[in-house]
Amino acid sequence: MARARRTRMSPDDRRQQLVALGVAALADRPLEAVTVEDLAAQAGVSPGLVHYYFGNRQGLHSAIVRTARDAMLHATEPRPELPPRERLRDTLDRFVDFVRDHDATFYSLVRGAASGDDEVRATVQHARDVLAGHLRDAFQEIGVAQSPLLEVALHAWISFAEQALVEAATDPDVAPAELADFLERSALGVVAALHPAAASASAPERASASAPERASAPTPPVVG
Repeated sequence: MARARRTRMSPDDRRQQLVALGVAALADRPLEAVTVEDLAAQAGVSPGLVHYYFGNRQGLHSAIVRTARDAMLHATEPRPELPPRERLRDTLDRFVDFVRDHDATFYSLVRGAASGDDEVRATVQHARDVLAGHLRDAFQEIGVAQSPLLEVALHAWISFAEQALVEAATDPDVAPAELADFLERSALGVVAALHPAAASASAPERASASAPERASAPTPPVVG
């Protein structure tokens, strides 16, 4: 790779530039393929300077993952002024949009959970914990009580949603609203499993809208 012409920067600006180049590199390669040498060449600096800022390759990767994580969390920060159901749907819409726009970055974050680097794994787990906390807040406002099963359900749903987003967010046959609908229904399914009364109370408009359809539906034949 040809070395870029070096531009004089402050230490903070240079460090931010190197991290930004690393995050951008995730668009066409996995995190483990991002090297000190490549980023140094792109920035027009020596590999030694990259090591000076990040210590080693693992330190560089950790900084890249933290920046990608923070961008995702910022893009999906819930809007507290919305009611819990609307807040959940709004957050899911923005989550789908983020993954569609930054699919390789998101995939690198998901893959980071299986990284051999403890710090990268901890960074990804922190993101999952924050997302689970947002979901916990919405569920508890709907009426789901804190319990060990709630914690199991929250983290299980986060893993489910990650896989759905990885597979479907950039699929041209799956519309963004369709994927957000699917994720919303699955989240409310978790609520129903934990607290059926809260789930039914959280969506009265959908229940009332579907009642005429159920009333007009033909009675299924009895299979003997």
